[in-house]
Formats: sequence, structure tokens, C-alpha cells
Amino acid sequence: MSAVLRAQALGKKYKRRWALQHCDLEVPAGRVVGLVGPNGAGKSTLLNLASGMLTPTVGTIEVCGGRPAEGAEQLAKVGFVAQDTPTYASLSVADHLDFGRRLNPDWDDAVALDRIRRLGLDLTQRAGKLSGGQRAQLALTLGIAKRPELLILDEPVAALDPLARREFMQDLMEAVAEHGMSVVLSSHLVSDVERTCDYVIVLVDSRVRVAGDVDQLVGSHHRLTGPRRDPATLPAGRHVISASHTDRQTTLLVRTDIPVHDPSWTVTPLGLEDIVLAYMTSPAEAFRDTRPVLEVLR
Repeated sequence: MSAVLRAQALGKKYKRRWALQHCDLEVPAGRVVGLVGPNGAGKSTLLNLASGMLTPTVGTIEVCGGRPAEGAEQLAKVGFVAQDTPTYASLSVADHLDFGRRLNPDWDDAVALDRIRRLGLDLTQRAGKLSGGQRAQLALTLGIAKRPELLILDEPVAALDPLARREFMQDLMEAVAEHGMSVVLSSHLVSDVERTCDYVIVLVDSRVRVAGDVDQLVGSHHRLTGPRRDPATLPAGRHVISASHTDRQTTLLVRTDIPVHDPSWTVTPLGLEDIVLAYMTSPAEAFRDTRPVLEVLR
């Protein structure tokens, strides 16, 4: 599996505070990858390092086969839409497209103008007069028309209403289907990730807790409910992600590719949100050896 983004022992420190440290990560090429995790996990710092907006304190990061933002050729390979979907309030939509045209050697004017037309945006309208959803769509247009190998989106719809968010995500999927670029989408809305992404990475405290194809993640995780018992007594090949107990009952969330035949367990499927939340909330001690988690799901 080729990687469009690879980090090794990556860390970023601000004065005395580490925003990201000990991060090892591989993002597969040609996929729409959802990067999820709690606040403070290091997602935005990681994506800013990947875009070249920040430089590492320690470790290495490679994007599209080179160091982020190292020269014009490398800059052209990556598109980046930051968390606040940055636009210039005093400039018109046409001014933004002109900037894109001047700054990006692979700029696709036809794509940009077609998207603006389909979105119903007035080229003479100042960005400061646009709605939040329209500004997000303008920022996405700039990222797509750049024709990058990798498009990075750092929670671009966090401040949008549900309708604007859905429209943005639908447009993103259409652009991916049409242009075939790799995408990394950071979001705290697992429902958006589930609708849009085919690969998910869960980042907690700078560490990858689990990574894999969405379908494979969902197919290999189950909830087991049965008489109270010690999770350590489960047969080999079943990795317990979380466990809860009452006086008489035990409920486990497990990862396994082996069918559960024990009739004392009731087995129920899990959605992606349940799986992601389990990895986000389970204690770090459960993942000291993360190699099996990553290898099984690749």
C-alpha cells in the first residue's frame, strides 16, 4: 500500500507544550481518509505540518513523496482548506479565482468557473458578504481547481448548518470521483466521515489507535453481551476494546475476524460511530502494542 502521507516519530512543541509527539502514521494514496479523534489529539497540528504551514520540532513527515512545502513543485501537489475555510472578506469571488490562477501552475480554470456557476455564486460578490456555506464552497473550489495530488481538509464544515454541511460533503465526493485525488478529512462528526470516507484513522494523544478500511472496521468489530465473566477468559484472536459489567452481565466491544460460536454471548453489529468512540475513550494501556490493531485492519 503506497502512502500519500507518512510520519515517523513526529512531534511539534510550542514553548513548553507538546501539541503533537511520538506520532507514527501512514495515510494510503488514492483514498478518502477520515482523521478523527478528541480535541487536543493533535489532528490540526498534524495537518498543518503536512501542508507545510508548520515545521516539525522532532521527527519526519513526507507528503506526496517529498517534504511539505519544499519548493514550488511540492507546493503544487497539496491543497489545503483550513478549519476556518479562509477567504479574504474584501475580495470578490473573481479575485479569489485570479489568485488561484496566478499562484498554481496546474490551475484548472474550467473546473473553477464551472463550480462557481453550479453553486450560483456571483463572481463580483465580496467574500465577506457570502454565507458560511458559500465561503466554505469557495475555499473548496480553490482547493479542487489547484488539481492537487492530495487535498487536506481540516474540519471545513464544523461551523456550518446541517444543510450546508451536507451540500459541502456531496460536492467533495463528486470532486473526488471526477478528479481522483487523495483526500484527508479531519472531522469530529463521525456521521460525515461515515458518509464520505472509505478509510478511517483514529488519533488519540498523538497516537494512532486504529486505522483501516471503513467496511473492514465495521465487519471486524462486535458487541458481545452475556453472563458476567473476565474478558481475559475469551479465546485467542479476540481483542477487547472496551468492557463493562453489572452484577450479572458483561458487555464487551471486541475486534475479531473469528466468528463467535459461544451460545452464551449475544452478538450484535456496531456502527462506525460506536467503534470510533470506543477507541477514543478506552484507556491508553489497552493499546500499548498497537501493531496487531493496525496490521489486522490493513
